Amino acid sequence: MGETQDRPFQLSFNSSLKVDFQGSRVTSDGGLVLVRELDERLGLSELMERHLSDSRRGKNIQLPLADLLRQSIYSRLAGYEDVNDAARLSQDPTFRLIGSRKIWERGTALTSRLQSFETEVLTQEENLAGLAALNRELIARAAAIASPRRVVLDMDSTEVRVHGRQEQSAYNGHFESTCYHPLLLFNREGDCLAAKLRPGNVHSADGWEELLLPEIDRQQAQGKQVTFRGDAAFAKPELYEALEEREVKYAIRLPANDNLQRNITELLTRPVGRPSYKPVVRFKSFHYQAASWTMARRVVAKVEFHCGELFPRVGFIVTNLGTSSRAVVRFY
Repeated sequence: MGETQDRPFQLSFNSSLKVDFQGSRVTSDGGLVLVRELDERLGLSELMERHLSDSRRGKNIQLPLADLLRQSIYSRLAGYEDVNDAARLSQDPTFRLIGSRKIWERGTALTSRLQSFETEVLTQEENLAGLAALNRELIARAAAIASPRRVVLDMDSTEVRVHGRQEQSAYNGHFESTCYHPLLLFNREGDCLAAKLRPGNVHSADGWEELLLPEIDRQQAQGKQVTFRGDAAFAKPELYEALEEREVKYAIRLPANDNLQRNITELLTRPVGRPSYKPVVRFKSFHYQAASWTMARRVVAKVEFHCGELFPRVGFIVTNLGTSSRAVVRFY
């Protein structure tokens, strides 16, 4: 910035603040000021006021809800995973600048105050629903800046390990840990559109309709074309039917079985001659109907032969995309 501009950079969320270099006051988290500028332009303050409620009374409200929520969010963005660093960050110049005047004068919240805010205020039922609505509206405002006509939705589950006897945590054999097993819905840009916290021992696709179907309806109401992709955990007939009913294109990985393998027998023969150092890749598209399906659907197979490996790598994708087999695999 110093090479192209010799004057301080003024911020729109607070006209009294300017970004400049002074060696006497240095912070390693100065980049958060630009994120704070973005949240001001997207109207995060107005969304917090609309969707979140503050049940605190008396001396507990010395720090506004918006300041506490920003401190909680921004500390994670800066790589501080929990509230243990709150005491050290309370006097950090960046964290004091991103809040209101109360924070500039006295510093940000300490560990105990931030922890009670996250575990007591934010976990109230109305605020949990408000956080989900706030997140969705914030992403919609960002998407409106350069809104594409086509939206790609990705759904996946993940592991959140726990310590001690946390409520509804359970041992998960796939992850080999005691955990929660939340379900997440993303767009192509990696923005989390929705999330559902679940016990650790549920199936990866459990509760998919609660997250996916409302988002499809919301996107289609805005006139957008929706496409879905998911891994083999979401290879469920009821999911295919729900997507087809809503005219949503999809590409979902299928678990391999003997019937699918029989459809690509000719692709499984290793190429003759000296093995290539580059993988030899073959594709095939065919129609297949499993016993639990009400109709035949298109399946794309990909077979890869790698140098030094005895058996090929085989993958199957069920899809209603009208593109070539290679394009379907590339999209997935």
